[in-house]
Amino acid sequence: MVYNPDMHHRRSIRVKGYDYSSAGAYFVTLCTHNRQCLFGEIVGGEMCLNAMGKIVAEEWVKTGLIRQENELDAWVVMPNHLHGIVMVLDQGARRAPLQPNATNRRGERAPKSLGALIAGFKSAATKRINQMRQTPGPPIWQRNYWEHIVRNEKDLHEIRQYICNNPMSWAMDTLFVAR
Repeated sequence: MVYNPDMHHRRSIRVKGYDYSSAGAYFVTLCTHNRQCLFGEIVGGEMCLNAMGKIVAEEWVKTGLIRQENELDAWVVMPNHLHGIVMVLDQGARRAPLQPNATNRRGERAPKSLGALIAGFKSAATKRINQMRQTPGPPIWQRNYWEHIVRNEKDLHEIRQYICNNPMSWAMDTLFVAR
């Protein structure tokens, strides 16, 4: 079905009018489809990646290497989600202000924006996982992603600690799904 703005009214969870390609730090969480535990398991407070989890980790690292406008900070792959801090670097002179939700006039993601990074990462990881499983088509990721604009050094420090401690606190995590 083709996108029809008169019929499809998905409410954005992004900060209205915010330029997500602007320099700064962003804490992101990407969840698996239906929060399925696809990427491994927590054993003794440590994340043990399975083959799919290793692909996710490899693609996340690759994302940081191929996108020179970004740096990856702390991150962790969990059984059913990924947490990461993405640093969008200052690209010098800014372009004209973006449309709300960092899209261009045709409704596409702005190049070099946080949304473009996430879309590229999800696409690459999904393609490799589905090739490995020999199952083209099944979704790996939940639509969209959660983000938090990091406001200051204290916020950044607390988020880094949260990411680092996430495997140890898995049983209390809101994204934990008991089997």
